[in-house]
Amino acid sequence: SFGVKWFVEVQKHSVHTLLFRSLKRTHDMFVSDHAKPQASLTARVYFVDHFLLGCASPWQRLHTCPAPGLLQCCLGVALTADTQLQKMPSEAGVQSMALALPPSQARQDAVRTAASVGDIHRHAGGAERSQPPQHTLALMEGGGMKNTALVPRKAPTMPKPQWHPPWKLYRVISGHLGWVRSIAVEPGNQWFVTGSADRTIKIWDLASGKLKLSLTGHISTVRGVAVSSRSPYLFSCGEDKQVKCWDLEYNKVIRHYHGHLSAVYDLDLHPTIDVLVTCSRDATARVWDIRTKANVHTLTGHTNTVATVKCQNSEPQIITGSHDTTIRLWDLIAGKTRATLTNHKKSVRAVVLHPRQYTFASGSPDNIKQWKFPDGNFIQNLSGHNAIINTLAVNSDGVLVSGADNGTVHLWDWRTGYNFQRIHAVVQPGSLDSESGIFACVFDHSESRLITAEADKTIKVYKEDDTATEETHPINWKPEIIKRKRF
Repeated sequence: SFGVKWFVEVQKHSVHTLLFRSLKRTHDMFVSDHAKPQASLTARVYFVDHFLLGCASPWQRLHTCPAPGLLQCCLGVALTADTQLQKMPSEAGVQSMALALPPSQARQDAVRTAASVGDIHRHAGGAERSQPPQHTLALMEGGGMKNTALVPRKAPTMPKPQWHPPWKLYRVISGHLGWVRSIAVEPGNQWFVTGSADRTIKIWDLASGKLKLSLTGHISTVRGVAVSSRSPYLFSCGEDKQVKCWDLEYNKVIRHYHGHLSAVYDLDLHPTIDVLVTCSRDATARVWDIRTKANVHTLTGHTNTVATVKCQNSEPQIITGSHDTTIRLWDLIAGKTRATLTNHKKSVRAVVLHPRQYTFASGSPDNIKQWKFPDGNFIQNLSGHNAIINTLAVNSDGVLVSGADNGTVHLWDWRTGYNFQRIHAVVQPGSLDSESGIFACVFDHSESRLITAEADKTIKVYKEDDTATEETHPINWKPEIIKRKRF
């Protein structure tokens, strides 16, 4: 047993000595001439340990070497045209070396070796054939196969945002006796309707801001209003669990939709079929046939208040946001969930659909997030509006508006997520500063007016500043500072 042990130790010592003798020879060969390229330590260790010691003769080494350029660096072999070997280490040689390396060693060594190849080319004064420094050697292992590819990794930078003129307040409308909770603009763009905590629905002239009509009937806060583009009907819902259909030719309620077990927080009309969708504190959304008042579907799955609902023509036709922090995309025909988006960490109180793109945005105290239909693929975060976001609106020009519980309005460039303006309007005289809150906002159909419903019992109307130019209001854009968080 002593003899075996002694023999093993001698063998280890011999290989160890051989290895470092080879490294010393290589070092001594190149240390006197700094113009010649040196192979990386990793490559030399590999060649001596895995390849050179297994070859019977120098001729075999020359013709079976997986990376002949590195062989030249390691052994100082004088290459001629007859050998048909490369004078410099190549990317192919480095990749073949990486394939031969064991997996644990390949990840660390191949990346260093690829970088050293570029250094060798540059220091030798030869043509730049290696990949630039931002290209790294990525190893993808699957099953027993290992493939290498040079994958570019670019630093994430935000493209320059589109310039948008700033918006300014030009009208404040008073008349409600409680918080203004909801707004809708009629399809003809002649008037708009608001619902309030004073239990009334008021219709206002859009051009002059004057009151045209007040409707009473709800016995609690009116949380949602919608005007049909297919019939002269107005729909409203409230904390009294009621959903009402008003005939605007007679200014009377003509239908009630019964079924919700708690306060109804929002409603929306399908753009092409006679369907109404409502959502409630009872954690459900309900689909109603407008004519027959039938409850076509009860959309269950959320585990807390469903705060917002939106409808569209294409699939998914219904989108809901909930206080359970999720967004659900629904199949209207089946009445079932198509996808559940769980990225938000706090309550989702607002969802808005882009009028032209097949995308939408959701608002939560943690972030505003943009998504792509039909599966809800995440696009980007819009960070910076650090408040409870109650409402979102977007126009065709790519201006996204977010309104929050603390009375602030932020305006964003939709494409880049750049926050180009922040507004904090002064509260109505006689109101407390704590009554500074935005509950709803909407663009009119010309998209030249932005209407907000606020906690100081007023309705504020904003318009673009016609005198502003890109020179007077430049974009304060610094791409090296702005980062796009990817979750």
